[in-house]
Amino acid sequence: MAPDFSLRSSDGGKRKLSGYRGKVVVLNFWATWCAPCRKEIPWLKEVHHEYAGRGFAVVGVAMDERGWRAVTPFLAEYGVDYPILLGTPKVARLYGGLETLPKTLFLDRKGRIVAAHEAMLSKAHLRKIVELLLSEQE
Repeated sequence: MAPDFSLRSSDGGKRKLSGYRGKVVVLNFWATWCAPCRKEIPWLKEVHHEYAGRGFAVVGVAMDERGWRAVTPFLAEYGVDYPILLGTPKVARLYGGLETLPKTLFLDRKGRIVAAHEAMLSKAHLRKIVELLLSEQE
């Protein structure tokens, strides 16, 4: 099971990872200063929009030490419209320290980690895993 957490979201509320149960989730740990993360963002936006109606969600966890001061302008500049949460050292420890960013986890509808990828994913690989998980669980 993916370790549960509750983090502040870009809309000002708090979100729990367990609140996404019932959906296939791409959980993406990233930072504004991470060049590969910046390259992945448009692909994550694309799959977010393409598969949202099929019980799918992208959840980004920003690991920036400067917090919302760094993240908020970045979200506006890149037009990020999927949920973004502000990570903490505690959450980083829950997920093995996050020594490498981006780190992307794929969760099934029960909240289990079924695939993980450290470093940048290719657009094709991201789509392939999402489509596979959605087709297996429909």
